[in-house]
Amino acid sequence: MEYRQLGASGLQVPVLCFGTATFGGGNDFFKAWGSTQVEEATRMINLCMEAGVNFFDTADVYSDGLSEEILGKALNGLRHEVLISTKATFPFGQGPNNQGSSRFHLMRQVEGSLKRLNTDYIDVYHMHGFDGVTPVEETLRTLDDLVQSGKIRYLAASNYSGWHLMKSLAISEKYGWNRYVAHQVYYSLANREYEWELMPLGLDQKVGGIIWSPLAAGRLGGKYRRNQPLPPDSRVAQGGSPVPEAVVNEEVFYNTLDTLDEIAAETGKTVAQIAINWLLQRPTVSSIIIGARNEEQLQQNLAAVGWNLTTEQVKRLDQASELPTIYPYWHQRQNVKLNPLPDFYK
Repeated sequence: MEYRQLGASGLQVPVLCFGTATFGGGNDFFKAWGSTQVEEATRMINLCMEAGVNFFDTADVYSDGLSEEILGKALNGLRHEVLISTKATFPFGQGPNNQGSSRFHLMRQVEGSLKRLNTDYIDVYHMHGFDGVTPVEETLRTLDDLVQSGKIRYLAASNYSGWHLMKSLAISEKYGWNRYVAHQVYYSLANREYEWELMPLGLDQKVGGIIWSPLAAGRLGGKYRRNQPLPPDSRVAQGGSPVPEAVVNEEVFYNTLDTLDEIAAETGKTVAQIAINWLLQRPTVSSIIIGARNEEQLQQNLAAVGWNLTTEQVKRLDQASELPTIYPYWHQRQNVKLNPLPDFYK
């Protein structure tokens, strides 16, 4: 298993991370993702460990804390061999203070996550989304205090816009607080907007990308085909997709699937494996979160590493999946002398 440095930190993480949102199935939304319980979760974690994947991602809101509980039980006896990532910000429980990135909410959620995970520290702690109500200074000072106390090792953001992340980094630098070293983001062959603002920011500020939904909520899993109905067992059909249907350009999407099918025939790999491997060739990508409803899916996704697409194959996928760039990025790209682009854009 390949390991990469996580942004501007000394932490080495495997290029694949096992996402546990499929653990629990505690409500209708997450039942569409999966309902893995402790026994099967333990087998999946053992499969990951055998493959060199010791990084596990969850969140407080996944099945209302049940995902964290199951992960904690499945990791029994393995805590010091693994890295755990979890998150907070979204509503958890009732009441006006049970959401956001306030000191009140974060302190409560960290303590709850530690208890559910059966651990006394969290390796990577994410703000699951930006809180535009709480002062950024309050959030970052609270997070710094939690690092100083030993309850959190590294800080990360998730689903931030460019200015959200840059403002946070600047404030952390101003006060000498621990900074975000990673950004958990949506990025796939179906949606490449991450490349417009957040990837250049990550390159400039050394913020590692941790990728969620690399298969676009299963759309790149190999079951979707042009002029065919949605697979009835898919997350999209069951209403459990975190990626809205409206953001996927249908024409570009099916052109991309055609190219994936061609490369699958050339390589003997699955469509899903190729889609994940393509992401591993992109700048700033430190780790890719793979999910699985069962052990068979997990083994297939684990096989997305240990080989690389050729430069020519990557270029074909780039061309097939490219969308028109929105303003101001198309304007900036008109003068590459003033705004030099990474090699992969050229």
